[in-house]
Amino acid sequence: MIRERAYNGVSGVPVILVLILVSALGLWGIVTGASSEGSHVLLVGSIVAVLVALFLTAGVFVVNPNEGRVLQLFGDYKGTAHEPGLRWANPFYTKKRISIRVRNFESARLKVNDIEGNPIEIAAVVVWRVVDTAEAVFEVDDYNNYVKVQSESALRNLATSYPYDAHDDALMSLRGHTAAVAEHLKKEIQDRLARAGVEVIEARISHLAYAPEIAASMLQRQQAGAIIAARTRIVEGAVGMVEMALELLSKRDIVDLDNERKAAMVSNLLVVLCGERSTQPIVNAGSIY
Repeated sequence: MIRERAYNGVSGVPVILVLILVSALGLWGIVTGASSEGSHVLLVGSIVAVLVALFLTAGVFVVNPNEGRVLQLFGDYKGTAHEPGLRWANPFYTKKRISIRVRNFESARLKVNDIEGNPIEIAAVVVWRVVDTAEAVFEVDDYNNYVKVQSESALRNLATSYPYDAHDDALMSLRGHTAAVAEHLKKEIQDRLARAGVEVIEARISHLAYAPEIAASMLQRQQAGAIIAARTRIVEGAVGMVEMALELLSKRDIVDLDNERKAAMVSNLLVVLCGERSTQPIVNAGSIY
């Protein structure tokens, strides 16, 4: 693999000043030599000096902040100039501009199946930048298109690794664990783009939904699952509260209940705690028996 190496050339300001001076002297020599009493040697030398100065100006180039210039000599990689400002290098060098600024793009909405086989729509935003200009230019054909294609491929693979939603907190899902899913997506994209000299700064899901053809039925299923999960949590809490009530009554010796009365108390407490509507209390003015 071709790795980046630094080559900034020389400062372009003194080179420009020297070339301007040489050009001015050359023009003066051409004018003087072209006169009737001038020397033909001076005329020819001045013309050559001006042509050489004009040729050497082709080596002057500008490097902007957060930008690199990849220098090549007849196809041979010579280095990358990163130092901003006016620079000068061999006029025969080709100087390709590569931006190393932070970029981002949003992928298209992809239609894939999650791990449970449900069709979903998913899209992601990827923030990236070039960190090795040599790899970006020479290891892949078009690094911009390479980033796009590989990011979408990683997103498809991610979507097939998790369910869209899960009511079990121990099971990771696309909708319920966005931070962990984003970290997984970032790592997978980075693994694919490492050979292109690209660093992935951030990758997050920007759109997530069931496919339109199953959206209505999956919404009903999701609502039913949420109701079941909520009821399970309510029943678990109610049983714990009833157990705690019976334990405190027995421990503090407030009242001694037989099994039949305990069963009635448990039934009443479960109705009160698990019911959807508020209960109406009934005061028993007689004996407990």
